[in-house]
Amino acid sequence: MPIYAYILIAAGWLFWLAPFVLNRWNFKTPAKKDRRGRWGILLEAVAYSLLWQGRFWTRVPGPWRTALCILLLALAALLSWSATRALGRHLRFDAALSADHQLVRSGPYRLMRHPIYSSMLCVLLGTGLMITPLWLLLLAVPLFVAGTEIRVRVEDNLLASHFGDQFQDYKRNVSAYIPLVR
Repeated sequence: MPIYAYILIAAGWLFWLAPFVLNRWNFKTPAKKDRRGRWGILLEAVAYSLLWQGRFWTRVPGPWRTALCILLLALAALLSWSATRALGRHLRFDAALSADHQLVRSGPYRLMRHPIYSSMLCVLLGTGLMITPLWLLLLAVPLFVAGTEIRVRVEDNLLASHFGDQFQDYKRNVSAYIPLVR
C-alpha cells in the first residue's frame, strides 16, 4: 500500500475523531440511561476490525477509490464536528438523558436524527474502500448497520419516553442516519 493511503486514512480518522476528544462529554449522572446500546457498539467495533483483515498492505487503491475515500472521510469529519457542536452538553457515551434534556434539532439534526452514526458509516466506507477487499467490506457494512440499528432504537426509545409526541413527530419527518431513508 502506498504511503499516501496510510496518511489519508490517518488524517481522515484524526479529523473525524478530534471533536469527540475536544468536546466536553457529559459525565454527570443521567436521569435515565440504557446500556443496551453497548451491544451495538460491540458490533460496530467488529465491523471496523474486519476492514483491517486480509493483506491490506499489498493493496494499491485506484484513483476512484482514493477519491471516494477522501470524499467520505471529509463528510465524516464535517458531520462529527457539526453534530458534536449541536449536541453540546448532551454528548454522552451511553444512551442517556439528563433531567433537563432538550431535543436537539439544529445543525445536522435537521436532516437526520443520528448524524454521528452517519459519520461513523462514512468512516467505515471511506476506510474500507481504500484498504479492504470488496468481500470483506460487504461483510462489514451489514454488521455495522446491525450495530447502529441497535443503538438507534435504544436512543429513539429513550427520547420517545421523554419527549412523547414531540419526538414522534420529529421521527416521522427526519431520517435516522441516512438522509431520505426512513
